[in-house]
Amino acid sequence: MSSWLLDGVWNAAEVRDEHRSNAIGPQLDHAEWREVNVPGHWADIEPSLTTDGPLTYRTTVNTPSVDEGRRRFLTFDGIAYHADVWLDGAYLGDTEGYFAPHTFDVTDLWRLSPDHVIAVEVHCPPTEPGSRRTITGVLQDPSGPLTPNPGGIWQSVHLIDTGPVRIDALRVLCQDATVERAHLKMYARLDSDRSCAADVQTLVDGTVVAEHRITVAAGHNDVAWRIDLPRPALWWPRDLGDQHLVNVDVVVSIDGHPSDTTHRRTGLREVAWDDWTCSINGERMFLKGANLMPVDALLGRASDEHMRQLMEDAVELGLDMLRVHGHIAPTTIYDTADELGLLLMQDFPLQGVQRRQVRPAAIRQAQQMVDLLGHHPSVISWWAHDEPVAKPADGSVDQRQTLGLAGRARELATRVQRAVRDQAPTWNRSVLDPLVRRAIEDVDPTRRCVPHSGVLPHLPLLDGTDAHLYIGWTDGPISLLPRESARFPRLFRFVSEFGAPAAPRSPQTVATLQEHHWPDADWERFAKLTGTERWQYDQSTPPHLFLDDAPWIDATEQHQSDVITAWVTHLRRIAYRPTGGFCVRALNDHAANSGWGVIDLHGNRRPAFEALKAACQPVIVTIDPLPETTLPGRRFSLAVHVSSDLRDDLDDAIVDVTITNTDSTQTQRFTGTIDANAATYIGTINTISPEAGDITISAVLNAGRFGSSTTSRTTVA
Repeated sequence: MSSWLLDGVWNAAEVRDEHRSNAIGPQLDHAEWREVNVPGHWADIEPSLTTDGPLTYRTTVNTPSVDEGRRRFLTFDGIAYHADVWLDGAYLGDTEGYFAPHTFDVTDLWRLSPDHVIAVEVHCPPTEPGSRRTITGVLQDPSGPLTPNPGGIWQSVHLIDTGPVRIDALRVLCQDATVERAHLKMYARLDSDRSCAADVQTLVDGTVVAEHRITVAAGHNDVAWRIDLPRPALWWPRDLGDQHLVNVDVVVSIDGHPSDTTHRRTGLREVAWDDWTCSINGERMFLKGANLMPVDALLGRASDEHMRQLMEDAVELGLDMLRVHGHIAPTTIYDTADELGLLLMQDFPLQGVQRRQVRPAAIRQAQQMVDLLGHHPSVISWWAHDEPVAKPADGSVDQRQTLGLAGRARELATRVQRAVRDQAPTWNRSVLDPLVRRAIEDVDPTRRCVPHSGVLPHLPLLDGTDAHLYIGWTDGPISLLPRESARFPRLFRFVSEFGAPAAPRSPQTVATLQEHHWPDADWERFAKLTGTERWQYDQSTPPHLFLDDAPWIDATEQHQSDVITAWVTHLRRIAYRPTGGFCVRALNDHAANSGWGVIDLHGNRRPAFEALKAACQPVIVTIDPLPETTLPGRRFSLAVHVSSDLRDDLDDAIVDVTITNTDSTQTQRFTGTIDANAATYIGTINTISPEAGDITISAVLNAGRFGSSTTSRTTVA
């Protein structure tokens, strides 16, 4: 199969009316046009050519003519977001959606001349207040940090020659797998220029495992079949076994001659869900995870090296899973996850409230997502829509908390308003999300699809989805966490967002903080840059308590570490009762002015990285937390637990507890067996606060090659 890569230097100019009449054809003076790199985003063009587009791209191509009996196709691997495409002035069609390839048949036009002009008019509407009209997810999040418009031809462009029948799409799904047998569910869409007989051959690791002859009509033809593989080598998550991968090739032949071939690499494994607890190949897992943000808000900037490093960082942290949050990532992310045994929960890039007009595009693009990613064994679930709710214009959900009785009354009123609002049906949640979920499940019955993320329990079933909870940030102090999880266990079945941001150290943000006399910084500009506001920090790290911005930034980083530690250790303590797993708010930042990630945009690790790593060790010891302050003579009964992700029990484990205060030091030792893949109750320690000073309780676990320690402290007021 012949192919030509068309990446390199193209010409571009802002769209003007006259372009539509002369810029699309072969005759044009490029004197006023700029040379730009394709692939790339227009935000990367220096000096700037446009902020929000639209932009017209042009390039000239000279290739051999199309041989008789062959066909030629022009493919764009990724354009953000809308595009109209011309060849030599002839209109080929339009595209919508940033992540799926778009292909045009150019066979007849290419035979007319050896020299050709490709012209592409690209639109990517800017982010606007209110409901959204593009399916770009977190790449254009109006509530997040300031990010550039992602518009442009951001992935490769190429020409491909095939025979009379082309494989337009290939979907490879592992339906089930055991050590005895695995079944692959295969689907192909064949594009034929004639009615004819075609032979479809399937190879697994170079061995032919299926052959069948079909009759295809001119146009698109849907073909489905199944493959039975005896005694397969299974693919396992990284802590449970090896990551065996198999190569699947589908070859379509006409009259004994190959017409087209397509390759997929997959793994044989079986995914099952029991409520919010996941099992892989029959092994139950407590999923420790984080949200994987785009490696860069401009995806075309992301290097393979940077993407692989992020995935290796996740392994170093001890994570089992990443949720690809609000975007479809470049293929390197999925290939690396397959190789490392990292599980992925994949978001469809619907985020926030969408306009009704997106419905047809959402259904089409959701199925394209499955075609693109369905063969990856690392992908264990789909998520249709992230937070399909609007924040009220009056700010009643996220507003400043006040102290005293008035503050408590205001907080109660806010909670009631939010609860009432969440019960009301909405077009996004009640119509769009079920349609998108059904579209995904129609083409992939092998995986679970969650209709929406971050939706509280609502009528008629009072059954919500995963939870986005910000105790320790905007939902109250971190000390509320044990109480709230006991009061509302349904909200803690799977917590897919929690944490607190650190103030970013980007030059823009620091300059904003230093613009006026501290603490009277330009907080309005700070909010626009970071997506966070001063009142939110006032609840945990009030700026006025610090001499300048530097110690305040340090304090926000420490608070981020403390919140992540408290959340992860608590969720592991209630593993399977009811929690099936978690996702920290962000593994990485996708913008320089974001502070949610434990890794910033440039790969630098925040202090929270080590905190998360410590909390995600295979075996950890935990103590019920003490309050920050207490009164003299108060009695405390604190439970000690050990959480283990290991597949085998740990015998003869020892936990030594030391209680230190101004009056005395006490020690207590617990011995016994730590249950596999569970949180084991060790015992309860009792103490009474002294008249003054601090109480420090530390626990140290010694279980052979596994060890852990923790400390809890309070001050007697």
